[in-house]
Amino acid sequence: MAQRGGKPRSMEVDIHGMSQEQAKKRLEQLLTRADPSLEELVVIHGHNGGHALRDMVRLRLRHRRIASKLLSLNPGVTRIILKK
Repeated sequence: MAQRGGKPRSMEVDIHGMSQEQAKKRLEQLLTRADPSLEELVVIHGHNGGHALRDMVRLRLRHRRIASKLLSLNPGVTRIILKK
């Protein structure tokens, strides 16, 4: 986890094993409560068990803090860049 000035700039969250609804709620809560200094949320959703969580994160997840979503070289990970 990268830090600047003692506060984390990046956070990782693993949503394996959650339903789409559970994962969406968890991510929305994290985004709402995230410190303003947080710049990135790395979401580990996996890809071997299907694409439902990946598609929810990449295509349907919306929140006022999300600036952009970046695909990773690892197909089981999506990086969410946050607005300041």
